[in-house]
Amino acid sequence: MNLHEYQAKEQLKKYNVPLQNGVACTTVDEAVAAYNDTASRTGTKFVVIKAQIHAGGRGKGTFIEVPTQHGVQVAKSEDDARTIATNMLGNTLVTLQTGDAGKVVSKIFIAEDAYYEGVSPIKEFYLSVLLDRTRKQNVIMYSQDGGMNIEDVAHNTPERIFKEYIQPGSPLQGFQARNIAFNLGLTGEAFKNCTKFVTNLYQAYVGLDCEMLEINPLFKAADDKIIAVDCKMSIEDNSLIRHKDLELLRDKSEEDPTEVEAHESNLNYVKLDGNVGCMVNGAGLAMATMDMIKLSGGEPANFLDVGGSANATTVEAGFRIILKDPKVKAILINIFGGIVRCDRVAQGVIDAYKSIGTINVPIIVRLQGTNAEEAKELIEASGLKVQSATLLSEAANLVNKAVA
Repeated sequence: MNLHEYQAKEQLKKYNVPLQNGVACTTVDEAVAAYNDTASRTGTKFVVIKAQIHAGGRGKGTFIEVPTQHGVQVAKSEDDARTIATNMLGNTLVTLQTGDAGKVVSKIFIAEDAYYEGVSPIKEFYLSVLLDRTRKQNVIMYSQDGGMNIEDVAHNTPERIFKEYIQPGSPLQGFQARNIAFNLGLTGEAFKNCTKFVTNLYQAYVGLDCEMLEINPLFKAADDKIIAVDCKMSIEDNSLIRHKDLELLRDKSEEDPTEVEAHESNLNYVKLDGNVGCMVNGAGLAMATMDMIKLSGGEPANFLDVGGSANATTVEAGFRIILKDPKVKAILINIFGGIVRCDRVAQGVIDAYKSIGTINVPIIVRLQGTNAEEAKELIEASGLKVQSATLLSEAANLVNKAVA
């Protein structure tokens, strides 16, 4: 689950991570009031306005409706703030990470200018915390070359990216925090502030069960303070059972509607770009099924795991989600009955077919395991245009005919 910048910063405050303060606004009038309050409090007319979407590259991004407007801009007056807020709110921001369709901006973040006291920060750094699955360790990645071009740094000069590995279950050690500050080229008060910063940030990463926590840019300000100016935070979905407060922050408008619907139906669904919808029980079988679809000449349109407790309700929900994709030319249902009974799934297919109404794409059903024979009899007796198969190779051949 991704959080907006303003939400992530609120979480970091709980761990005493120094950051660029601000307030989220949903209307132009709120933004203007926030500008005036921020300018008055900080003693400067410079205030940063940031579009809030779940995508990076906002600073370079532009709006479809107002091509001259970027996703991050400094306002220098009340009129500036009003114009920028008007250009952003309700309009579509396109970045390298959104694709051509872009994302509609419904919130903006009015933030203090990090270049305070009229002096530019000495340096912009990059720092992130994530899991290295190969090494099975958490890793802090960081570089002296922070800012909007960090992808170019990683591609062109990978030696400029440093890594510090931490064993899961262990805290960030003092020498590791000092090593990070040293490699960033810091000394004196900035060095001390950096060690505190990374220690608290890592505690936030662990305490919030983050998948990824990225600070870019990380500022060394003119007075040697170390400040998180931007923050991208992703929470591990499986941890939300113990973070009910974080789950309430989910912005469903930023997610794929079909994936939201699948989540609410307790289905594991990921949309793909193919033409064969698939409904399977078990992640391993789902992967094997997608491989078979590709070998048969089709392309999987989705990953959909109905789980071990599939029933008529979940099967119908899966059908509805798959059929929302106009690219789907056929649906393959591949169920191995272990915990779940095949006849129950078959009845779910029949009920879904009758409930949804006309389904204009071929449906291939392969059921094996507990009560598979009873399931086949149910489908054949239903009179519906559902093709059954016993072997996966049979199902693959039927898929091949359907998409040819």
